Amino acid sequence: MISIKERIEECVVKQLNELYDLEVSRERVVAQKTNPVFEGDLTIVVFSFVKQLKKSPVEIGEQLGDALVGNMKEISSYNVEKGFLNLVVGNEYWLEAYNEIDSSVDYGFVKATKEAESVMIEFSSPNTNKPLHLGHVRNNLLGHSVAEILKASGRNVIKVNLVNDRGIHICKSMIAWQRWGEGATPELEKKKGDKLVGDYYVRFDQEYKKEVADAVASGKDKEVAEKESELMESAKEMLRKWEDGEEETILLWEKMNGWVYDGFKQTYARMGIGFDKVYYESETYLLGKEIVEKGLKDNVLYKKEDGSVWCSLEQDKMDDKLLLRSDGTSVYMTQDLGTAVQRFGDYTLNNMLYVVGNEQDYHFRVLFNVLGKLGYRWSEGMAHLSYGMVDLPSGKMKSREGTVVDADDLMEEMVNTARATTEELGKVDSFSNEEAAELYEMIGMSALKYFILKVDPQKKMMFDPKESIDFNGNTGPFIQYTHARICSILEKSKISQDDVMYIQIEPSQLHVKEKELIKRLVDYPEVIQEGASNYSPAIIANYIYSLARDYNQFYQEVSILKEKDDLLLKFRVSLSYSVSQTINSGMLLLGVEVPRKM
Repeated sequence: MISIKERIEECVVKQLNELYDLEVSRERVVAQKTNPVFEGDLTIVVFSFVKQLKKSPVEIGEQLGDALVGNMKEISSYNVEKGFLNLVVGNEYWLEAYNEIDSSVDYGFVKATKEAESVMIEFSSPNTNKPLHLGHVRNNLLGHSVAEILKASGRNVIKVNLVNDRGIHICKSMIAWQRWGEGATPELEKKKGDKLVGDYYVRFDQEYKKEVADAVASGKDKEVAEKESELMESAKEMLRKWEDGEEETILLWEKMNGWVYDGFKQTYARMGIGFDKVYYESETYLLGKEIVEKGLKDNVLYKKEDGSVWCSLEQDKMDDKLLLRSDGTSVYMTQDLGTAVQRFGDYTLNNMLYVVGNEQDYHFRVLFNVLGKLGYRWSEGMAHLSYGMVDLPSGKMKSREGTVVDADDLMEEMVNTARATTEELGKVDSFSNEEAAELYEMIGMSALKYFILKVDPQKKMMFDPKESIDFNGNTGPFIQYTHARICSILEKSKISQDDVMYIQIEPSQLHVKEKELIKRLVDYPEVIQEGASNYSPAIIANYIYSLARDYNQFYQEVSILKEKDDLLLKFRVSLSYSVSQTINSGMLLLGVEVPRKM
């Protein structure tokens, strides 16, 4: 079904030609939603035609308005405000459009075909030297939601995780455990494995700073003290042993990484996150080194006197990039080259999307550029979903200093806050203990996910746990409560969804609030496509909030269960079913569950 917006735009192009012999491209004619202060559904801005037609905006608007009403039965009336032609779409159209919505189970979704665009999306990408933290929470939620939105838009999607399981930072945790762990294990310490390993990463930093401070106090220059640090040199030596495959180092690495993976698994499960495939940097960095060696052989890359290998990026107005150190060890870029090549070998992909914070913007510009220089044409389909950092009212986080907001602790805090707020409002008086616990989890996780996802990904954000659980604002709990309210109404009506399919009422019977709800529902397929094109769950989140808000206004102004006209009663029940389905559908795209009872 061609949207009314597209049909109006096509008709305007045709009428401009017929009325004024003016040929304009379709791109110049845009029907936008009418400003709420004016009567109308869609608005055409006519200012851009004034100079060519040498007529006033009002005259053009009135002549176009008359032509559209005469040529489109869907347009019932119009009004002109200066250079804005506001068009009123008749109730007949909205009722017809609603019947299209009502008959579709997966309304708004496009089913992917084998020929559809294939997109791989990488997110999470944790390091195995610490637990997931608040920054990872935004990354995980964004990645999962964007993947679901892309699926709903008709793409084939592969969700992948790249675990940074090697490197100097991993060796720091290992060295610290060797020196001060005294055989500690997650079982003995009664801690999640990722938290235990993270403790030793913090311990390394503390001991390193102490070593440097002691050296400075004894008269050494700080830079010299850092360079001559025995502790840091031990970590570097361990990395060299790891790359050489030294057995004892590999066994320790496998043991400690195993602890971390067990911890990650628990965190991902509570967050509702999963992957189609997990890549490990330890398995791809060697391929990266091979790619660099080939690039060197093909004279795409160059070697310095110290033996390090670089890519010249001067012509691209970027600094030359190191790809192999002088001692032959790889850098992050080397690993990313290998991982990218392996992925495009594993799958037939049109696009590859990296969900990574904006502090890595330059890194990905370089990565895509280097891949292009090495001859990988598919690098043109690679993109970076850059997102802003998350702060708390208490300030920024630092991993090495142990001041990071742990993801597990944050989720637990959210559920506890949901429990306190819900009990205070008396919303669970009739719930069993099990039902109440399930609801607290649902509300707490909804508050966390929705509050983060409603913000445009590119913007830096402040996450306030208390504000996120407000039952009256633009929050997950508000939307959940609206959904539960609708479910209560539907249950009380004792009318099944099958009994209200294709209910027909007269256009004159359509209440203005019902029309607003239908208009909002009609937008849903376009909203999904817009969210997919912009990689933005915020577009979905704010749409669902608007739909929930519109329904609450409808509920306040229009009688549903007390309506005496049987046909109107069934129509309003039908409309309530459609709104509940769309709220549920949209929230699932955000990774959020909605309760039927609250």
